[in-house]
Amino acid sequence: MRARTEYKLNQAWYDGEPVPAWLRLLVPIYRLANRLDRWIKTRQQPEELKAANIIVVGNITVGGVGKTPLVIRLCRLLRTAGLKPGVVSRGYGRKDIKLRLVSPASDPEVVGDEPLLIARQAGVPVIVANDRCEAARKLLKQGVDVIISDDGLQHYRMPRKLEICVVDGKRGFGNGLLLPAGPLREPMERLNSVDYIVVNGASDAVPPEQNPVTMTLAAGLLRSLDGRQSWRLAQFAGCKVNAVAGIGNPGRFFKLLRQARITVNEYAFPDHHRFQVSDFEEMDGNLPVVMTEKDAVKVKNIELKNAWSLHVDAVLPPAWEKELVSRVIKE
Repeated sequence: MRARTEYKLNQAWYDGEPVPAWLRLLVPIYRLANRLDRWIKTRQQPEELKAANIIVVGNITVGGVGKTPLVIRLCRLLRTAGLKPGVVSRGYGRKDIKLRLVSPASDPEVVGDEPLLIARQAGVPVIVANDRCEAARKLLKQGVDVIISDDGLQHYRMPRKLEICVVDGKRGFGNGLLLPAGPLREPMERLNSVDYIVVNGASDAVPPEQNPVTMTLAAGLLRSLDGRQSWRLAQFAGCKVNAVAGIGNPGRFFKLLRQARITVNEYAFPDHHRFQVSDFEEMDGNLPVVMTEKDAVKVKNIELKNAWSLHVDAVLPPAWEKELVSRVIKE
């Protein structure tokens, strides 16, 4: 049901299908509620966090845009600069509601798939909580001097020194309408108030006068899920695989594999999908299964044979990375 609903909405939001009139009628209500929520929550910001060095990485559209690789890259940059970053996240889709410190061995059902991936790759403290402010306080007590909020651009109770809005270069802003008639969480003019706009993939989705920063995702090694092998993606060239992606834009992952001259059987799932054995039963058992790292953290208890995850790194302009680090240090 969820997959079908998401598919129908994406057709209307991104593929030019007509938007039902009843969805358009709900837009003014959403707009008013959004403004009221922002007005109330900005007045509820905890005083003790207003002095903290907090960077919010988010987006104004629904769905994944590539925030997680960017957060991981920022953590590595700040660590290299001698800072002590930490990450707070709600842990979207997790079953647990308690505040949790995420470790590389955490259960994705308890902490969420993206926080677990960040904890494994960034090497920094990661805390998930429904109340991001509570998580931020916990990190400060642990000696963290820069807090990165994974998502939360619209979580206005969280004070922030810097805002980074990530945009999917291919999808852009869809039909440009607010929820539920379009994919926008906030109006387009919200871009005028953020510090940086990072576009995932070369695109003209953001006009040049807004100084967008281009981010690309560079494919790294393919690692077998049993941990025994690592191959370069080029070594799979000419092969056919079952490609699995439960992310915001599965097409981006499938395209990356095709660019490496890999033939793919596409298996797209909703973002944050909880995988079950039945999800893999109809796949060609003679072919390798290749998936994103975000999906791989959720199939630990499924005994998949010849299964691989693809590592990707966010690549950003060196000049921008230097500017960002300098700005964070000054804060």
